[in-house]
Amino acid sequence: MKIPVVRGLIDRRLLVNFRVDPAVLARIIPRPFRPKLIRGFGMAGICLIRLKYIRPRFVPRLFGIASENAAHRIAVEWDQGGRRKEGVFIPRRDTSSRVNALAGGRIFPGVHHHARFDVFEQEDRYRVIMESDDAQARLGVEGVIAAELPRTSVFSSLQEASEFFERGSVGYSVTGKQGLYDGLELRSFHWHVRPLAVEWVESSFFEDESVFPPGSVELDCTLLMREIEHEWHGRESLVAHEAV
Repeated sequence: MKIPVVRGLIDRRLLVNFRVDPAVLARIIPRPFRPKLIRGFGMAGICLIRLKYIRPRFVPRLFGIASENAAHRIAVEWDQGGRRKEGVFIPRRDTSSRVNALAGGRIFPGVHHHARFDVFEQEDRYRVIMESDDAQARLGVEGVIAAELPRTSVFSSLQEASEFFERGSVGYSVTGKQGLYDGLELRSFHWHVRPLAVEWVESSFFEDESVFPPGSVELDCTLLMREIEHEWHGRESLVAHEAV
């Protein structure tokens, strides 16, 4: 899907990350993707992102739009043109914007579902709750900025975690056509993350025991980004092997 380069501001981004049994993830993601591993674990999660001033690159900032958004993400790799690629597979996107919901999968890559967001931010505390209009997705997280990652994290340092997720800048989203996945690349003008100590988290997706059997998924860490100028670049769509 060809789209113009889109520019804007990541006003707030929470990456809520779960370490997952890779065999479980392999049953969820379509070919040609496979789980990207870190110390034997797969990594999946939710991106809760507030975007501001979103507009085509040639349009003045004044005319940009804002929205709250959520994306369920799974870190993946795949082979393309004889080379190993890495990024994220996105089985679901939700948005507060009616425009995004209408344009997603038509003008903008990936199907977007409309949802209601309840957001609280005060000093170092963040809480985001989302419920989709179709009742298929419910999630929430609350926490405070911390000095370091949880000791239970699979990552040895904040730097290692930061680099792992920065490399996942290309995402492939579910479309309205079976086996076709729209590509979109996030280009941040600078990349900086801080740990968030999570006090409460829930997710209808990760709590679904028909998808994630007990013991197969556990909260690993949550990262916060603020005030990041960025661009979105469309990438060539991928077709699942089964659909070829």
